[in-house]
Amino acid sequence: MSSQQKQSATRAAGTSAVPEPTGPRPARLSAAAALTAVEGLALAALGGYMLIMGLAGSPDSARQAETGGLTVLALAVLPLVAARGLWLRRRWSRGPSLITQIVALPVAWTLVNGGGALIAAGVGLAVAALVVLALLVNPTATEALGIGPRE
Repeated sequence: MSSQQKQSATRAAGTSAVPEPTGPRPARLSAAAALTAVEGLALAALGGYMLIMGLAGSPDSARQAETGGLTVLALAVLPLVAARGLWLRRRWSRGPSLITQIVALPVAWTLVNGGGALIAAGVGLAVAALVVLALLVNPTATEALGIGPRE
């Protein structure tokens, strides 16, 4: 029986092939989950605002504003799901959270170059993204998620 067949049989039996992490959740992982959730909520708020302004406001192009709002709402799902996964210590959640932070860095750069009040938003986003990246590559967080060195 191949290892893939054994994994399929294990899943069919209802047991997990990867043991669930035990013990308390490290503060670093909790902080990463919270910051990722805040980013997701901010995206959801921006998407909702764009959608409402597209429907009730007077944008140059209502269709473009509505599509933009729905797109940003859809993009908010990734960090929110990743934050929930981090909170529940699911090993799959590290990847989506890392991707979210890497994508946030060019967005932060664009905001900083926008000038005015956008500079503060860009700096805040960059700091949050760098902090979450540092927290997620920390050995404490990776061990808490059940991610170890390859054998």
